[in-house]
Amino acid sequence: GDARVRGQTGVVSERRGSYPFIDFRLLNNTTLSGEIGTKKKVKRLLSFQRYFHASRLLRGIVPQASLYLLDEDYLGQARHMLSKVGMWDFDIFLFDRLTNGNSLVTLLCHLFNVHGLIHHFQLDMVTLHRFFVMVQEDYHSQNPYHNAVHAADVTQAMHCYLREPKLANFLTPSDIMLGLLAAAAHDVDHPGVNQPFLIKTKHHLASLYQNISVLENHHWRSTIGMLRESRLLAHLPQEVTQNIEQQLGSLILATDINRQNEFLIRLKSHLDNQDLSLEDAQDRHFMLQIALKCADICNPCRVWDLSKQWSERVCEEFYRQGDLEQKFELEISPLCNQQKDTIPSIQIGFMTYIVEPLFERWAQFTGNTPLSENMLNHLRRNKAKWRSLLHKQHSSSRSNDHSGQVTGSQEQTLNEEETP
Repeated sequence: GDARVRGQTGVVSERRGSYPFIDFRLLNNTTLSGEIGTKKKVKRLLSFQRYFHASRLLRGIVPQASLYLLDEDYLGQARHMLSKVGMWDFDIFLFDRLTNGNSLVTLLCHLFNVHGLIHHFQLDMVTLHRFFVMVQEDYHSQNPYHNAVHAADVTQAMHCYLREPKLANFLTPSDIMLGLLAAAAHDVDHPGVNQPFLIKTKHHLASLYQNISVLENHHWRSTIGMLRESRLLAHLPQEVTQNIEQQLGSLILATDINRQNEFLIRLKSHLDNQDLSLEDAQDRHFMLQIALKCADICNPCRVWDLSKQWSERVCEEFYRQGDLEQKFELEISPLCNQQKDTIPSIQIGFMTYIVEPLFERWAQFTGNTPLSENMLNHLRRNKAKWRSLLHKQHSSSRSNDHSGQVTGSQEQTLNEEETP
């Protein structure tokens, strides 16, 4: 599954369809469980489904979007939703149902049209649609979180951020296209496990990228492979396409959570020194990186009903990895132990240490616009709800532990524990 292509630029890109994939149905198959014990066999299982997908593509069996099989009522509702695509309470789960699982393709076609990118870059509509289908198909619907709906959600958030006056007044068509493409493809072909898992199982991607931003490098190279395969930008000058490929990489690599402090420190420095000049292409690109980072982790800033669904999905993916690690007798990764790591505790930590610092700086950059204030308000309310749920969990577990028999001294201890 390590097929690669070296293009004219000398950049190594991965062929679409030869990527690793966790198929949990395979991994949970009892007939296989007895014979899996070595890292080599784990690697073979990780690669099987992607190899199968590649063979289908090579035989010319390209999956087509089923958008046009929809009932007219559904299409009408989807069109109505698209008229409000810039609203922060946009329900991507509903939109995905209304488009029969084609939320990413439908959203991208609409946004490329709204932003005038099809006309500006003289893009062929059929080729563009085919490329969007390739991107959507290369996400794994089996992943509870890292799937095409997450990509669509991040793309919709990115669209909202690109409209913020502080940024919108300076953006070029190239900036907008890069922002939307990076958002759409930033997690393409995500295997549903994290970098430490790939490293400790000695997966070939970890070796290929020398344990550095393994997944993000893979998402970028996969995107380049699909761009070249689709020939979407073949009519543009070579130096333009090379620049697009490199900037896409810079944007997607910025989503590596391990680089969070690096970007936060740089953003804080710019804001404190007031030295951001958005007429400058480098500064604009940096703020596009920040916008994409915000879009990627904006779930806690959504309305509670949407935010809660995303929280449950991401934790389900963590727990699946933990089950997998337990099955192969590997050390269970942080946040992946369902017995110890509860959804409320994971979310509170994520909000406190990752989301809040970034979004407070983003609000400072935008000048506390209505959108920024709205996001921070949702973030605070959601955090309070998770704290309340965590408190209930603790109360419930204490009750169960004591089986309803609490002595006077125990009751005093409990009251002391609950006092802030």
